[in-house]
Amino acid sequence: MGKQKKKNTNVKVSKKSNSHVWLFIIIGIVTVGLAVFMLTGSFNKNTEESAITYENQPYLGDENAPVNIIEFGDYKCPVCKNFNESFFPLIDKELIQTGKVKFFFLNYPFINVDSERSALFGETVYKELGNETFWKFHKLLYEKQPDDQSLERKDVFTEKFLNETLSEVTTDENVKKVSGNFENDASEKAVETDEALVNDLGVTGTPTLFVNGKKFEGNSFGDLQKMVEDAAKESK
Repeated sequence: MGKQKKKNTNVKVSKKSNSHVWLFIIIGIVTVGLAVFMLTGSFNKNTEESAITYENQPYLGDENAPVNIIEFGDYKCPVCKNFNESFFPLIDKELIQTGKVKFFFLNYPFINVDSERSALFGETVYKELGNETFWKFHKLLYEKQPDDQSLERKDVFTEKFLNETLSEVTTDENVKKVSGNFENDASEKAVETDEALVNDLGVTGTPTLFVNGKKFEGNSFGDLQKMVEDAAKESK
């Protein structure tokens, strides 16, 4: 009988000990879960923004502006041409020049080889001649996009056309410099970087805008202003 009692006692202690172990495990799981939830809640609004690399991208505006806007565009896209001639001037006047936003252009050359060629050329202009000349070329290239072009054509933005367009905003020496480095590895990697971000953010067309990493879904400049204001408040 003495041995049996001792055996029963051991069993009871074992069960009690196991209960404590499971209790600690459950508490640990709940604690970790709460920690993950709190961290997710704290950083969720910045998840998309932190995934974007703004380094080595052409931009307009105050370097310390609280809000970043990205335009994904294609130089062959007629809707992008319309955007840059009608919508962008409002962005420039009301948001860029006032120091509210820093505006970036990234390539999404999806139409055909004309798109890819002009994107590579633009990246070469940026890398060889700098930010200021890039934006002059960028603006002029959209202005010179033919109104009656067929999207099926692949000979609109030829290298000759791109060189001639660049010659209107810089010296012949600079044109030769860009032409000599056109389609080099650096330009190709820059376009690939833009295209990788297109995939990461789920961009499906041009022009597409992102404000501090969040896609602009509005229909008017007023909608964009409101989104910028909200983003500025969140960034404080």
